Amino acid sequence: MLTLVCPVCGAHGDETDFHAGGQAHIRRPASHDPEHISDQEQADYLFTRINPKGLHFERWRCDRGCGKWFHAARDTVTLEFKAYYGITELPPPDIMAQARGAWADYFKARQKAAAKAGAKS
Repeated sequence: MLTLVCPVCGAHGDETDFHAGGQAHIRRPASHDPEHISDQEQADYLFTRINPKGLHFERWRCDRGCGKWFHAARDTVTLEFKAYYGITELPPPDIMAQARGAWADYFKARQKAAAKAGAKS
């Protein structure tokens, strides 16, 4: 049984008190200009997911508490939750440092983009 803690309202419960929403950090392709989204971009958004053995990042909804969505870092081997964080946030730095493969590449790119945006301001 999985037990979770909502980072928004602090509700504790098992997975029946929450709703699993699949992989975290999925961004819909440019919805402001839908006519110019390629078939490959749309297919990737709908069907391509990272599915590692080990550390994985997921979306969850607090069904019996605040009703808000949040992200969680969970080890798919041990089922242990490593961190919970807001839906618009990145995981804590120590958790990102543990990411491997596609997740490590994703977080490095996000951190690089954030640093570049910070340098411009």
